[in-house]
Amino acid sequence: MGIATAGFALLYRHSRAWQRRVPMPPAAVPRRRSSGSVPLVGSLRLLYVSHSFPPPGRPLANVGGMQRVATELHDALASHPEVRLSSLVLRSSWRWTHLRVVPFGLRALRRIPKRVEAERIDAVLFSSMVTAALAVPLRRMLPAHGVVLAAIPVGRDVTLPVAPYQWLVPRMFRALDAVFPISHATAEECLARGAAPEKVRVIPCGVDLARFPAPVDRRAMRRELPSAIGGNAALPGGALLLFSVGRHVERKGFAWFVDQVMPRLPANVHFWLAGEGPATPEIRAAIASRGLEPRVRLLGRVSDERLKTLYRGADLFMMPNVPVPGDIEGFGVVMLEAGLSGLPVVAARIEGIQDVIREGENGHLVRSGDANAFADHILRYHEDRPALERLSRSAARYTADTFGWAAVADQYVGALRALRPSRPRD
Repeated sequence: MGIATAGFALLYRHSRAWQRRVPMPPAAVPRRRSSGSVPLVGSLRLLYVSHSFPPPGRPLANVGGMQRVATELHDALASHPEVRLSSLVLRSSWRWTHLRVVPFGLRALRRIPKRVEAERIDAVLFSSMVTAALAVPLRRMLPAHGVVLAAIPVGRDVTLPVAPYQWLVPRMFRALDAVFPISHATAEECLARGAAPEKVRVIPCGVDLARFPAPVDRRAMRRELPSAIGGNAALPGGALLLFSVGRHVERKGFAWFVDQVMPRLPANVHFWLAGEGPATPEIRAAIASRGLEPRVRLLGRVSDERLKTLYRGADLFMMPNVPVPGDIEGFGVVMLEAGLSGLPVVAARIEGIQDVIREGENGHLVRSGDANAFADHILRYHEDRPALERLSRSAARYTADTFGWAAVADQYVGALRALRPSRPRD
């Protein structure tokens, strides 16, 4: 994401030239922005802009928290009864996104004003601060249309430590009418970079309630693991299975967890980790140095069906994040997927993770880097399986009640309606 985000910062430097080359469709009657909440009858005409969609038919080509939020929020808004949704999205694999995002932005800069005029758009919602860079030139290009410009900061798209990008971030916040960070930690980073407090409203990520249902019988799901994962995936009787999924980067803390926590646990506690990334060699080195090859298994990328089986067959989900300057965990969507599947979470008390976990309801928070605290919670449920079953049921119930996408989409619609300028309806 770093290269794509830094490249998008170049959009601002040439915004005046683009405005000369891209004429604004004429507006018959200038419309002034409303100064307060205007609850109007009729559909909210919303243009959704995102660079985070995977290629058609290839969902594993571009996966991650930002991608999941972008695509699932889009679907939730598309099905919302009060929204008339239009979209401009980049569909690309992770490998090529950084090369395609700037050309996508240039095309979007030409298309957005035309869509606003032709479809009489009320609001433009950018799925991250990457595409929100377009708000800076658009602010000058859309003055007569009163369209609301809003963005969803997700974490690293705010904190990325690239000087030209950090120079641009405060200008993006000034150009936007609303900022919807996905956690309080992300909101604090926005405020620290000049976002006006009255523009900022935290709206959490959601989860598709139909995608990850909790199992009726977790022991039966455990028996499905070998066929779902393949290879020598059998677990000894009575084993406690820990599971994590995510891109292998430093802030996830996977290598630290293998090196510092797994050696403190009994031999029948196993850890399976899905995903890949630049930190994979470090994780493999930790496994080898600690002699954990039989107990720690790297699964690589897994399909949604295999991920569902893992969530439903494991016992505890691990989120052992560590602080990394310029790279925060904005929320942690995988914790919602795990919780909805009845998989409780043991997580570091850090950044946006704190907005997901309610102590004793869907898991536990411990101090980041405290190996003893992680081990203590794992050992507690290793010894008390009935307590683990109770927490599993509680996690599924709490996640469904709190983070369903329909409820989250309602928050976006309500917030955007309150900002929408008054205009005649069809």
